[in-house]
Amino acid sequence: MELEKIRNLSDDELQHHEKTSAEQLFRLRFQVSLGQNDGVKKLRQLRKEIAQIKTVARERELGVRGAKKDVVATPAAKPATAKKGSRK
Repeated sequence: MELEKIRNLSDDELQHHEKTSAEQLFRLRFQVSLGQNDGVKKLRQLRKEIAQIKTVARERELGVRGAKKDVVATPAAKPATAKKGSRK
C-alpha cells in the first residue's frame, strides 16, 4: 500500500490494516520457517507497510502532520557558568 493511501485512512482503518498485515507477516514467517515458501520480498514489503502504518498513527497521535504548531517564543537560556573553586 502506498504512503498516500495510508495517510488517507481513518484511525480505525489504520488499526485494521496494521492487524491484518501483522497476521500476514506471522503466517508468512511461519511458512518460511517450515520451508513451504521463499517469500523474502513479501516479508520486506509487509515489514515496511507495518512500519509506515505505525509511523502515520504516531504522527496523528502527536499531531505532527496536518496541524500547525503553535510556537511560543521563549527567552534564550543563559549558558551555565562554571564555578571557580580553589585548587589544592
